[in-house]
Amino acid sequence: MDLRFPKEEPTLAEVQALDAVLGESLVVEGWQRERGGAHLAADQRPHLLAALHALQNRVGWVSPGGLGELCRRLDVPPAEAYGVASFYAMFSMEERPARVVHVCADLACQVLGAGALLDAVQAECGNPSQTGVPGAWQPSPCLGLCERGPAILVTEAGDPAHEAVIAPAIATDVAVALRVGPKGLGAEAPVVAAVPQAATPQGAAELVLLKRVGVVDPSSLDDYRAHGGYEALRAAFAMGPTGVIREVTDSNLVGRGGAAFPAGRKWAAVAAQPVRTHYLVCNADESEPGTFKDRVIIEGDPFSLIEAMTICAFATGCEQGFVYLRGEYPRALEHLQHAIDAAHDRGFLGANVMGLGFAFDITIVRGAGAYICGEETAIFNSIEGYRGEPRSKPPFPVEVGLFGKPTVVNNVETLVNVLPIVLNGGPAYAAIGTAGSSGTKVFCVSGAVANAGVYELPFGATLRELIDLAGGVPNGRSLKAVLLGGAAGSFVRADEIDFPLTLEGARAHNTTLGSGVVMVLDDTVDLPTFLRRIAAFFRDESCGQCVPCRVGTVRQEEALIRITLGPRSAAQHEADLTILRDVGRAMRDASICGLGQTAWSAIESAIDRLGALQ
Repeated sequence: MDLRFPKEEPTLAEVQALDAVLGESLVVEGWQRERGGAHLAADQRPHLLAALHALQNRVGWVSPGGLGELCRRLDVPPAEAYGVASFYAMFSMEERPARVVHVCADLACQVLGAGALLDAVQAECGNPSQTGVPGAWQPSPCLGLCERGPAILVTEAGDPAHEAVIAPAIATDVAVALRVGPKGLGAEAPVVAAVPQAATPQGAAELVLLKRVGVVDPSSLDDYRAHGGYEALRAAFAMGPTGVIREVTDSNLVGRGGAAFPAGRKWAAVAAQPVRTHYLVCNADESEPGTFKDRVIIEGDPFSLIEAMTICAFATGCEQGFVYLRGEYPRALEHLQHAIDAAHDRGFLGANVMGLGFAFDITIVRGAGAYICGEETAIFNSIEGYRGEPRSKPPFPVEVGLFGKPTVVNNVETLVNVLPIVLNGGPAYAAIGTAGSSGTKVFCVSGAVANAGVYELPFGATLRELIDLAGGVPNGRSLKAVLLGGAAGSFVRADEIDFPLTLEGARAHNTTLGSGVVMVLDDTVDLPTFLRRIAAFFRDESCGQCVPCRVGTVRQEEALIRITLGPRSAAQHEADLTILRDVGRAMRDASICGLGQTAWSAIESAIDRLGALQ
């Protein structure tokens, strides 16, 4: 039975919000579906996520009346639309004030005092999510502002909606934000502040992917071209699709999102598919706590991503590209949309790119707060208007991906590496780093360091060198541990930080680089509280599709709570440790996707390497 809202009607504001997104969208009636019009309704389904954002942005929540109107327009069963809307953390299914302050409670901010901030905010502003005037506040998962936490995101619904961030923040900032809203707050810190290397001539000289951040005006296509922009695309057109793929293959470039799959092999597989259409999806969701490198690139150098995507599309025969952008990045959204519009107006996107007969366009799909959508097939479902649940593989995306067509999926960092590869050649790129890990890598350094931010180094630098480059542990504190790879990664001890930051070096030390998270913990960190937050994160972010992950993440958190908070006998303690290990192995071995497979990794390493929970 469908979930229906027979007594609820949309408000005028909700109707206007949907009009702005859907326009004169086709409404498919039942008789049309029965006469072969089902494909007409299917064409409308991908508008669902954008329409939900429109409702949320206009009135502050997704009401039954607004959702019912959306379902009528797109011919989506109400039960399915409710399932999609309730899947994402950014959509509220309950009425709340138009103004909401989201206070980050996740790992990097926790190291920097988010726990004390939340307590202070509650004392000063009252309980979270209280409905009232002028607004409400609530704890939030990671906001991607890890280099300057603790952070808050302020949202205010209306026409138009407004968003702003404050980082670092104190309790008084929350109180002020509740009173004045995002329009009354000061300007956000310049993006170049997140690139400490750029502050010194020596550091700036070492930058490749980040060299334009803080140097070019991110809103100016002319400034981008004056600093070498679109030279790589001209070179790519000169060498042809096969030549581009050959250079990418020769470079030994692998994915920078964590899976480390060879980019050239993926591109060649899509290019070889005879089925049309081909799609390109840029994964810019980066919801791993402690990850913010893609945000910095998009905010500071958005045209580089557009150029790199155009090269990839040219090489692989993709007619349409999508950037799946993390929903908590308002400045990145603004800069990237402006850059896409400018590139389109100047002929660098569209039906005839640079007058060479190649057609390619890019659409931004704004995520809505779901960590699982970092998984490549979950992105497809989200873009298509479904719950962001992973698909079983095979078939693999290079054969059957977005809308059932061959699809290239790469993250932002992977794609922008293509620019120096095309300009300098694959072998020259492969000569940087090591034989098993070529090129440079952007690391997200956060937590207890003097100069948090993104750092770009050739593969092969040691973890100690990276921490020293970030100024080391400040205030006379000592290093306790480093979390590599984020919540899905693993801990290393203070005496283990001299290994090289390469894919092979990480494997040899039984750890992972993941997406490049380097979260430094000093001796003030309460490790049991930190581990409980990791467990709570995976419990919240599990999509619930498979039993090992859906049940396992809950049982993992329950066991951690019993171990760390309750008075326990030695026998009970050992029994719960056994439960933790059994549940962790079951998730790792039987979960459908990487979320469940890695939900136990950091906690396991904390027990085995740090002696936690003993």
